[in-house]
Amino acid sequence: MVLAVAVLGTAGAGYLYYRHLNANMKKDELNIGDAKDRAAESRANAAGQKPLNILLIGSDARNSTENQKLGGAKDTFNTAPRADVQMLVHVSADRTNMSVISMPRDTLLRIPRCTDPDTGKVYAASTSLAMTNDSLGRGGPGCTVATWEKLTDIHIDHFMMVDFSGVVSMADAIGGVPVCVDADIYSHTSSGHGSGLKLKKGTTSVKGKQALQWLRTRYGFEDGSDIARTKAQHMYMNSMVRRLRADATLGNPGKLRALAETATRALTVDTGLGTVTRLYDLSKELKKVPTGRITMTTMPWVYSSDGNRVLPRPTDAAKLFRLVREDIALDGKDKRKSTKTETSTDPAAADDRIAVQVRNGTRSGTEAAVTGRAGTIARLLVGKGFDQAVADTSTLLGEDETVVRYPSADLEGDAQRVGKALGIPATRVKKSTDVSGVTLVVGADWRSGTEYTATEDDDETPESAGALNGADTKACMHVDPDYTW
Repeated sequence: MVLAVAVLGTAGAGYLYYRHLNANMKKDELNIGDAKDRAAESRANAAGQKPLNILLIGSDARNSTENQKLGGAKDTFNTAPRADVQMLVHVSADRTNMSVISMPRDTLLRIPRCTDPDTGKVYAASTSLAMTNDSLGRGGPGCTVATWEKLTDIHIDHFMMVDFSGVVSMADAIGGVPVCVDADIYSHTSSGHGSGLKLKKGTTSVKGKQALQWLRTRYGFEDGSDIARTKAQHMYMNSMVRRLRADATLGNPGKLRALAETATRALTVDTGLGTVTRLYDLSKELKKVPTGRITMTTMPWVYSSDGNRVLPRPTDAAKLFRLVREDIALDGKDKRKSTKTETSTDPAAADDRIAVQVRNGTRSGTEAAVTGRAGTIARLLVGKGFDQAVADTSTLLGEDETVVRYPSADLEGDAQRVGKALGIPATRVKKSTDVSGVTLVVGADWRSGTEYTATEDDDETPESAGALNGADTKACMHVDPDYTW
């Protein structure tokens, strides 16, 4: 949003200045994962419009004198950078709303195979759970994009990445962002941990290094976890957007030119977004979304077995990802879509004449596939009279929910019959060109047992996502009493 304002404000600066700004920007490949791990492109709505999905990445790179000074932690100087902030920005197809999902830095998941576009080095897929922020060091931001697509099945169109010094310079160029704490806070421990943030109770306009401290603070906010930090980041971003849209001084050409200069130097973007012209086009789309229709959320999570890390909360996280994937606004203001599915006019064949291929889709971003699951459910179908049900053991898929797919209208009735026999909702019997016959994919929501219980398919944002509206001016971070002064 900062860049959007800056680029719009320099629209009349001239061709040579555009070339200068283009040269400022660092560029990298969008997705460096394998094709099999990539999500399908978003579908257009009835008006031919497509949603936009942009991954924002905050790098903790300490590869320069300035970043080392700002980041501290000398033991990590010149090591592989980590993606300590990850936010997926979803702009609806009709540009009426924006949804943001933060993934906590401490999330454990499986990182896909990635290939560094510069060196050709191949990073094998993680065989065990790994910290999500490690993805950046496996070939660049394109691996972080690949990790998100594999986990969420949401196609990502672009990414923007900023480091410590970039945050500071952009915050200075903006001139300050108001933030609020409910008590005096000093983020510092006797052992030297903490961001160093020191604020008085109430609202303070932070900029420069202090803005970076706010965005990095964990010790002192709420329970001291990375979850609290994402909430503080949401408050900052909402406040920044409100300030940029309300501050008339940003109409000053000199200020805007300085902001454009700073922003383009601060950012690394994907090659498809690497010119001022493309950023200008993107900025026009972003400006269409009213502040009151921006919703910030954190991926629903549960603690890992040792209590030191988090995992995606199976049902709630999958639901949040589905809402974004299906372009449903997280603020609940969209008209509810009808879930009524008409019964096919194509009559189903007799159960014993319906050929069904069963695939194991129980793999998720955090759990391996359940061994033999396709065979178990194929035998269940045979026991129900579907004599031609067979297990396809050639591929292990990742599917959040159990679905039945069919390739053409003449098999729709057969597919609906299979779904009904297993208690799978009609809304999850779908036509797909990815299959050649009636295909049952046993999802991560049916990892055990022989009776399927469908979750209610509503469009409400899970409470566990901690939704925060962009127009909320009363939001204030709670301070841990151990960090007051």
